[in-house]
Amino acid sequence: MRVLVVDDDPDIAEAVAAVVSVSWPDAEIIEAADGSSAIFHAGEVEPDIVVLDVGLPDMTGFAVMQAIRETSEVPIVMLTARDGHMDKVEGLEFGADDYITKPFAPMELLARIRAVLRRTQRGAEMSDQEPFEEDGLLFDFAAHEVIYRGEKVPLTPLEYKLLAQFVQGYPRVVPHENLLRSVWGPTYVGESDYLKVHVQRIRSKFGNLSPGFDPIANERGVGYRLNLSHER
Repeated sequence: MRVLVVDDDPDIAEAVAAVVSVSWPDAEIIEAADGSSAIFHAGEVEPDIVVLDVGLPDMTGFAVMQAIRETSEVPIVMLTARDGHMDKVEGLEFGADDYITKPFAPMELLARIRAVLRRTQRGAEMSDQEPFEEDGLLFDFAAHEVIYRGEKVPLTPLEYKLLAQFVQGYPRVVPHENLLRSVWGPTYVGESDYLKVHVQRIRSKFGNLSPGFDPIANERGVGYRLNLSHER
């Protein structure tokens, strides 16, 4: 496994490397102390996961993440001293898979890295299911593809797993807690921001293909359901 650690504090970078080596002793650790180096290494070595600090000397971690996201769906964990609510939301909106504040407990970081790697897999456990096709939407479990009206929807692995929950539950409402537990894990049941941000990202990608179409209906205070009409 290859892990890209981006932090201008060598002590933090060393601590992250030590955490990774607990579960993956043979992991290759690539370190970058600034944004430019991080973007270069992300394209050059194709890491399996990126641990990225927000505060870098030449650009923000958010800018680095945007650059990486242009060409890669690699899982990204933000590791930062910023602990404000909106900082976390901003990180998730830019495409982070998780957001952890400093100082961090080594075992918590390890648990979150493991969880991110698990949930960003496309979901082999669903690959034997029959394709779902309804009103222009094709959800192909075997090919791990989502097609809407003949066009592929460019979902990340995490967005794919979340949309799969709506497809499997269709036409029922899937409760918030069930979604968080199934997609992120039991320790994320109270993390509603993760769910809201990724639902919005899915909506945006469908909206780019079909303006005005919202594939996810919000049942306030209960959960979400797959919506295949052009009404919210």
